[in-house]
Amino acid sequence: MPHIDLPAGQPGMRALLLARPAAGQRLSELAEQLLRGDSPLSVGERELIAAHVSALNRTRYCAGAHGATAAHRLDGDFALVEAVQRDLDTAPVTDLQRALLRLAGKVAESGLSVTPEDIATARAAGADDDTIHDTVLIAAAFCMYNRYVDGLATPTPENPAAYHAIGAHLSTNGYL
Repeated sequence: MPHIDLPAGQPGMRALLLARPAAGQRLSELAEQLLRGDSPLSVGERELIAAHVSALNRTRYCAGAHGATAAHRLDGDFALVEAVQRDLDTAPVTDLQRALLRLAGKVAESGLSVTPEDIATARAAGADDDTIHDTVLIAAAFCMYNRYVDGLATPTPENPAAYHAIGAHLSTNGYL
């Protein structure tokens, strides 16, 4: 049961965006910029970061929605997304992706958890300043989105097919 009155039949972030349209517009614009704007990271890689952080934060709605969106943008590779969410150490990702996902995980824990060694590991795997910047910003923003969704107890679909549909829609249409 949500902590505030929300539009009926709308899950997760969608309910919040509709409940407060002015803030919702700006949050949507931020998501569009972070996940679809110019970046050295692909849309799929950025969505995977969002999904990973959301899974670490135990935000089922965002982990499911962004996980499905990542899979759609990574050639339908749902198994890859599931592997990252299950065990990053054994997931079939590149060394660069693993370093960036670990960096994002540190940000999810606390920005102060990020060490010079984490940055050096990402650089050694091929990350430049823009890649590191975008990873940290996406991770930080998704901590905010996660806490917004969970802090107001928004409705969360139980059926995995709902997330597949949300992911397909976001993959095609973005956030605006």
